[in-house]
Amino acid sequence: MDKPTIVIIEDEEDLLELLEYNLNRVGFETIGFLSTKNVKKLLKEEKIDLMIVDRNLPHIEGSEFVKQLRDSGINIPTIFATAKNADEDIELGFERGGDDYLTKPYNMKELILRIRAILKRTNPTCLAKVEFKDIVLNMQTRKVYVAKDEIDLTKLEFDLLTTLIQNKNSVLNREYLLTHVWKDETYFQDKTVNVAINRLKKKIDPQGTKEYIKSVWGIGYTIQ
Repeated sequence: MDKPTIVIIEDEEDLLELLEYNLNRVGFETIGFLSTKNVKKLLKEEKIDLMIVDRNLPHIEGSEFVKQLRDSGINIPTIFATAKNADEDIELGFERGGDDYLTKPYNMKELILRIRAILKRTNPTCLAKVEFKDIVLNMQTRKVYVAKDEIDLTKLEFDLLTTLIQNKNSVLNREYLLTHVWKDETYFQDKTVNVAINRLKKKIDPQGTKEYIKSVWGIGYTIQ
C-alpha cells in the first residue's frame, strides 16, 4: 500500500527540510514547496492526501490560496502551520478552508498526531498498514506479520508495537508509553513497560537476531 502523501508549502527552507525529514521518518511521503507556484498543477495531477500550509507566503497569503483551491473544487484536507496566532487569524483560517490550525512554534509530535487524526477521518485506507523492515501491521484487521509469518499479539502488544513503529528513530520514555499505550500512567510502574517490551521482543524476534527494539539506558525504548 502506498504511503500517505503530504504537500508542504513553507517558505522557510530550514523549516521545510525539518518537516520533510520528520514526516518521512514516521512513514509519510512529502512534496515540499517554498511558494504556491506549481502547487495547483501538482494537486490536479497527483493523489495528495493532505497539505500543510504556512500563511506567510510570497506572492499570495496561504489561506487565500487555500480558499482559491476550495473555490475551484480542490478540497484536500489542510492544516495551517503559521505564526499568525491572533483569534481573528485562526478564525479566518478555518473560514477559508482549513481543517486544523497550528501556531508556530509548534511541537512536531503534535503535528504528526493531528495529521493522523485528519487522515483517519478523511482517508482511513491510507493508514490501513504500518510497516517497518519486514514487519507489517494491518490496522483494520489488527494482524501482524513478520517476514510474512503471522504473529499472535495481544491488544496491548499490538498497540505497543504500533506506537514504537509510528515513532521510529525516536526514543520513547516509559511515561510516554504508559500514557499512549496503557492510556494511564497513574497505576503502573516502570517494570510494567519493561515486562511488556520483553514479551513483545520474544514474539517478533524469538531468535534475538534482528534487534528491532533497542533499550536506551536511563531513557526508554526505540525501534530503528
